[in-house]
Amino acid sequence: MTPVSKTKVTTHILDTSSGQPAANVRVWLESLDGQNVTLISETQTDADGRAAKLTPEPVASGHYRLCADIGAYFAATGRATLYHSAIIDVMLDGSQDHYHLPLLISPYSYSTYRGS
Repeated sequence: MTPVSKTKVTTHILDTSSGQPAANVRVWLESLDGQNVTLISETQTDADGRAAKLTPEPVASGHYRLCADIGAYFAATGRATLYHSAIIDVMLDGSQDHYHLPLLISPYSYSTYRGS
């Protein structure tokens, strides 16, 4: 019997150039299986820059991409940016309860880490 996955994915986007949360950023999660890409979910960050309900249902172990439309965010705030989108390419272990994948953005860089 295959164990039931209980993994949820969340993110928090912070604009390090302004020192503020990045609100209203479109984020989406994709599953990758070989050449097949499947959209799992899509949402926007809230006023605090969080996407707490990115995975309303738990996801299985596998290869995923968390994507953020930071180009539109910077355009909406009147700033030029080098990056159209930020992509976090991860392998998730479905036996983990939660993956929090924060994203730190500025017009000319972005970084991530595994949060808690």
